[in-house]
Amino acid sequence: MSDIIHLLPDYLANQIAAGEVVQRPSSVVKELLENAIDARATSVQLIVKEAGKQLVQVVDNGIGMSETDARMCFERHATSKIKSTEDLFRIRTMGFRGEAMASIGAVAQVELKTKPHGAETGTRLLVEGSTVVSQEPAAVSAGTSIAVKNLFYNVPARRNFLKTNAVEMRHILDEFQRVALAYPEVAFTLHHNEVEIFSLPAGKLSQRIVGVFGNNYKEQMAGCEEETPFMSVRGYIGKPEFAKKTRGEQFFFVNNRFIKSGYLNHAVMSAYEGLLPKDSHPFYVLFIDIEPERIDINVHPTKTEIKFEDEKTVYAIVHAAVKKSLGTHNIAPSLDFQSDVNFAPLQPIRMPHGGEGFEKEGTFPGFKVPSSPKKVSSNGWEQLYEPLRNGQAVQQEEERITSPSGMGLLDDAFATPMTTSSKTLQVHHKYLLVQVKSGVMIIDQQAAQERILFEKYMASLQKKMVTSQALLFPQTIELSPADSALVKELRAEFQELGFQFEDFGGNTIILNAIPADVQAANEKELLEELIEQYKNNLATLKLDKRENLARAMAKRLASKLQPRMSDLEMNSLVDKLFGCEVPNYTPGGQKTLVIMELNQLHELFLKG
Repeated sequence: MSDIIHLLPDYLANQIAAGEVVQRPSSVVKELLENAIDARATSVQLIVKEAGKQLVQVVDNGIGMSETDARMCFERHATSKIKSTEDLFRIRTMGFRGEAMASIGAVAQVELKTKPHGAETGTRLLVEGSTVVSQEPAAVSAGTSIAVKNLFYNVPARRNFLKTNAVEMRHILDEFQRVALAYPEVAFTLHHNEVEIFSLPAGKLSQRIVGVFGNNYKEQMAGCEEETPFMSVRGYIGKPEFAKKTRGEQFFFVNNRFIKSGYLNHAVMSAYEGLLPKDSHPFYVLFIDIEPERIDINVHPTKTEIKFEDEKTVYAIVHAAVKKSLGTHNIAPSLDFQSDVNFAPLQPIRMPHGGEGFEKEGTFPGFKVPSSPKKVSSNGWEQLYEPLRNGQAVQQEEERITSPSGMGLLDDAFATPMTTSSKTLQVHHKYLLVQVKSGVMIIDQQAAQERILFEKYMASLQKKMVTSQALLFPQTIELSPADSALVKELRAEFQELGFQFEDFGGNTIILNAIPADVQAANEKELLEELIEQYKNNLATLKLDKRENLARAMAKRLASKLQPRMSDLEMNSLVDKLFGCEVPNYTPGGQKTLVIMELNQLHELFLKG
């Protein structure tokens, strides 16, 4: 039998290794920025074209490389940081020239220019697909410039898996922000397609946070610091009233390396217990300094997941640090020892009687209830029992019809439009009960509204039939650099929905009009939440711009609609829901309705 095991050619081995290190343009950005930091740079420029597909270039003023080092950094397993096994467990640096350069050089065209400080000439090196095309002396500035062009040019299958420029740029911004936050003492700039996105001077962490996320973060930051012999925690947390509905700016750094940890996030969230609105997420940028021997950073190829030797102690210290910060800044609730609780006046409370009574008007602020209880009408419910009164058997499974998009089967009662004569009942301001031929239909109000709004906005975007309402007082809105770039990229789609705004310079816009059917209140909050939801969709779903924006708009507005509805509004909601192409699911796949058939109701009373 002939031998079948053989060594791979270097170029192929490098391409396989690149699959782990270089997954998309943002992977290149991460490696090059970390290399610049390890080169002790005080100024770093990131230049990107076509979301990194055409060019990713990092220019730093670090220590530079000699002619030999410039060539060696593209060799596999070449490093300047590790010389023994023990060094693996004492790493405090981010990356090193040889860690990823071989992988990047295997799937791109790379131009390296470098010169050590004090040297007369530098080196220019060209690499294509792991092959050194040329190496020659060159007159270059001190430091290093690495330009990665035409990523995956020789692996077209990998290039085809890259997503839209908006998605890839979002990943690049994420990597840039993480490194910029970790090293506020280093100046950073970012240019995309020759437009400046960030210009961050060297400074303190608080200044860097404001520079990255915008001036509105000045008033919401609270310092957080805790020193113990085991580890230290420092950074900033957000005040509860500024919490967002989607996970936004939440960062953990361990020894200045960004990590993802649901375990530590739980430590922070538990410290906020009782302070946050439901389903809200606070801002935080927290740095943990701990001995490298107490952690394992090689759990994940990108090193964003680590293991702690004593994770319970780390959890406890992080929780205590956040709790202490909330208390120090008078954010946590505190007891008022000045008032005498024994003699505090009590509000009279009347218990409801007859199963239908409420307190008098004024007892509970915000509710206006008649002083004498009204009898609840039972009209509509009696019809539910008609089939039983008439001696009819419980209906068998009826004919089903398929919705146009194939999203499940609907009862044949849905084939005819619901009319305002149908009696609809509201339960706990969250659900609607509707009698149908086969039993009772239960509708989730918010989910139904989301489906209706989504289809409405998709139609508006496709037909470009827009109606707007001008604001009496135009709103000046300052965005973070990343959000500003996103809004400008989506300008056409925003206008097709009914938003009208103009640039006011820098990262500020003036909002002049909003969609006609949106209530004119808290326009700034609406726009910010819409952007947050759009970014959240980008991270989890593969959608085009229009569908993403329609989904984000529908989800945000549905959550803000008033839960209490009149009979006319309830019946209108049911009519609109069954006018949708896909009435039984939200765009995200959540059910809008369920049906409890008569035989199921029957069984409830027969059991036990």
